[in-house]
Amino acid sequence: MRAIIQDILRKARPKTALRWYLQAAVFVTLLAGTFGFFWYGWLSEKMLLSGSAEPAVEVKREPLPVVYTPPPVEVRAHENESRWPILPPPPDPKMELIKTRGCVADGLLNGYGGDEKSSAAMINRSQCYYLHRALETWLEPPDFDRAYEIHKEITKPNTVYGMFIAEAIDTKAEYENPIEEREFDFKKMCRKGSKNFWGEHTCKPSLESAEYRKYLEYITERAMDLGVQVFLFGQVFYQDASDLDQTRMPEVITAMREYAEFRGMKIFIGAQTNDIQDEWYLRQFDFIEGGIGINADGWVEEGSCFSRWWKQPGDWCWALLWHPEYASKANNVLVHLDWSGKIGDDMSRFVRMDKAAREETLGRLHRYFGEKNIGFLMPVMARLHRDNGGCYGGDKHFYSASRKYSCQDEDAINKILSGK
Repeated sequence: MRAIIQDILRKARPKTALRWYLQAAVFVTLLAGTFGFFWYGWLSEKMLLSGSAEPAVEVKREPLPVVYTPPPVEVRAHENESRWPILPPPPDPKMELIKTRGCVADGLLNGYGGDEKSSAAMINRSQCYYLHRALETWLEPPDFDRAYEIHKEITKPNTVYGMFIAEAIDTKAEYENPIEEREFDFKKMCRKGSKNFWGEHTCKPSLESAEYRKYLEYITERAMDLGVQVFLFGQVFYQDASDLDQTRMPEVITAMREYAEFRGMKIFIGAQTNDIQDEWYLRQFDFIEGGIGINADGWVEEGSCFSRWWKQPGDWCWALLWHPEYASKANNVLVHLDWSGKIGDDMSRFVRMDKAAREETLGRLHRYFGEKNIGFLMPVMARLHRDNGGCYGGDKHFYSASRKYSCQDEDAINKILSGK
């Protein structure tokens, strides 16, 4: 480049030499600037993708020891076809409809609430598109034969079913593993140090257990064959490694998606992640889920941790997942009136309100979270403490929105979901 400029200046007339020099200088400056611009853009993109202000550095990690390698998906699917009925793959679920027309229907396919036909009829009348936790596994392996029978009663088309994969198992449960023609051994599924965590003969299951992984494979694949398309891991930090560098969840998610793809269906996988803020970890899920923490008047707080337990740094954080600390790092967020079966939880406070206050609260929460692109799931079926007081469903320890029982919230819920 320098030789070219000197040659130009040597051949130029004296009167024009300065002009030629200036033009050449401008040319070189523009060329250098263009190169610098593209180099900076390339470097900036690398930094952005790495999530760091420093150049990306590939970190090589030692592969985790193999816990469980599932059989090829073709083998699993073929064998399953010989063991239970396979329903045709349902239409793909739509996340935007889940957010705007989702409902909590806890244990619907388990027969919770004591009146299966009444519950199915309520769903058939409803505007609910998505039925959250319709199939439960809290301390109880799912009864798929019963679930199939209840499923037949629900005739409303384009309905998406969800399954809850609980962080609590019964170590004395008797449950057949038809693949290996034996009983599952629930004691082998336990996380170390969690004996009797949820009460006598209970524990937290661990993804480090090959037995638990086989159980997950069985219940999720049979659920998919029933038409379930949304799966939620309860309090995933109990089930997965405490050190997220050691997480086994990608292995589980890969196997689940592989089976769904083979069946020609789309699934969503979510988790209760509480205050986890590792963006890579959160974004492996299609959504994260949690309660909203209302006060007695049905209003929500603005902080990132529920003030019922968190007062100052160091206190335990019950995360409010719509807060930007969490929502900005997740693909989607679903929230609902939380229930634990204890007096004082969200559902406990909700059923103590009068009917008009419940309707106003649900409408306000649906609008409030909708404006934030957060899915607020309407309460249709959920557990209550027997001595809670307020309205309830078929018995005092279970809420139902059905017009058949004392709460009679279903018409208000349908009105809100329909946008009228």
